[in-house]
Amino acid sequence: MSDEWNLFAWTVFAVILPVLITLWCSVQRSKRKMVIKDILRKSKKHGWRYRDLFSKPTCCCVCSQHILQGAFCHCCGVCVDEACLQKADTSLACKEVMSAAQRDGSLPHHWVRGNVPLCAYCAVCKQQCGSQPKLCDFRCIWCQSTVHDDCKPRLSDSGKCDLGEFRNLIIPPHYLHSINQRSRGPSDDYGTLASMCGPNWTPVIVLANTRSGNNMGEELLGEFKSLLNPVQVFDLSELPPIKALQLCTVLPAGSVRVLVCGGDGTVGWVLDAVDEMKIKGQEQYVPHVTILPLGTGNDLSNSLGWGAGYAGEIPVEQVLRNIMEAEAVKLDRWKVQVTNKGYSFRKTKVLTMNNYFSVGPDALMALNFHAHREKTPSLFSSRILNKAVYFFYGTKDCLVQECKDLDKFIELELDGERVELPNLEGIIVLNIGYWGGGCRLWEGMGDETYPPSRLDDGLLEVVGVFGSFHCAQIQVKLANPVRIGQAHTVRLILKSGKMPMQVDGEPWAQGPCTITITHKTRALMLYPTGEQTDDEEDDSSSASEPELRDQED
Repeated sequence: MSDEWNLFAWTVFAVILPVLITLWCSVQRSKRKMVIKDILRKSKKHGWRYRDLFSKPTCCCVCSQHILQGAFCHCCGVCVDEACLQKADTSLACKEVMSAAQRDGSLPHHWVRGNVPLCAYCAVCKQQCGSQPKLCDFRCIWCQSTVHDDCKPRLSDSGKCDLGEFRNLIIPPHYLHSINQRSRGPSDDYGTLASMCGPNWTPVIVLANTRSGNNMGEELLGEFKSLLNPVQVFDLSELPPIKALQLCTVLPAGSVRVLVCGGDGTVGWVLDAVDEMKIKGQEQYVPHVTILPLGTGNDLSNSLGWGAGYAGEIPVEQVLRNIMEAEAVKLDRWKVQVTNKGYSFRKTKVLTMNNYFSVGPDALMALNFHAHREKTPSLFSSRILNKAVYFFYGTKDCLVQECKDLDKFIELELDGERVELPNLEGIIVLNIGYWGGGCRLWEGMGDETYPPSRLDDGLLEVVGVFGSFHCAQIQVKLANPVRIGQAHTVRLILKSGKMPMQVDGEPWAQGPCTITITHKTRALMLYPTGEQTDDEEDDSSSASEPELRDQED
């Protein structure tokens, strides 16, 4: 009997007790995380993010102890332990988006002690900072200058911050304070205020879609807020672009640059908001738009020389340098009218096209992909996975051929003249140089190359494809499309049946209708002229350069 009790006791000690301890620790950790989340959510001073493990040796800015996990502010870079979080939230100042200047009109440094970037050098003695394994040395959260504890009193600028390398992109807090102090006046007043920011001041507004492509948007938001004024960085999942772009109206007319972090759909959303500004009478404040490609296809970004996709291969600092060196270019935007046949009570569908319109196999792939993503959006957070799904549906259509004999159901008119179509499965109407995630469709390859298309010539390029397999051959440069022609106005008439269609990656199934594509407006864009640090981006930029060089008025 005693042996049985001993066995029971050992079982409780060896199995049940560890389980109970694990459950207790799990409950306590859950309660602690709830308290931390509540502090992070209620904080009005800092933009806290919780880290289960810091990627480099880190010290708490309150107690100076080494920490493995805790919270950090993505605006000012303060790092704290869980126990010190509440104290740090009330005692440590974050970046002030709006504050008065000093008496001489300058901005004072805002120093944060410790956790300086790797390979940072002192602004006084030029020796490496942060080399000691403790909380030491300082970093200005505006100009990003670093200085040793002992060298700080010997700074030559007498405490004046010049906002550092990106001063021409940052909206200074004292500028916004001056705007807030005076009544809203004409743009000349803003021009006078802007003179204190320097002659080359071209402030940038960052609009990031945290749901695009590989879900890098949230991380990029934090990096841009640490380098710029947080007030000029917006999350499009929380604020629509039309509201974010109202910041342009308190900045000098024609000086603003907008960086869109997202896919082609996000860029189209922002350009639609720019058109709304024109309708509201704010045309003089319309910004120049540039792109950091986070989507799946990114054909517009590729055509403008910004690359086929961003995955952190170049630092955010280099992205901002490229924006400062970028030059202006215009982009044609087109109106797509879809008038249903035989249903006069149905309203005409009006869309805006930046990239391309298509009917046929590529639109079918986009439609299937879109339906699948709507059902399970969590599965489509990787650019590689998204392209794999496209490949699957393309392979499936090679066997089924749902769009065969398209020429029997569709009539095509270019500038009012009907065009006889060969036996096609798809028609693609292009406005930009790239299509299908990086294929230069109109120019082609081999002996049949055509002159590069342009983004501002008011012309559309119309091509045809024989099916999904032909699309795949074109993308790997084994075949050319059927070049049908160029036109200022394109009209397609779907006489019967139902066909998949898409405009800039937004697909739908369409019954009998008439589709008319006409010129709508031109958008102000930017393309890079500086030297790229990534080989692939350099290749894409040089490929796009011929179509952009002659576009200035």
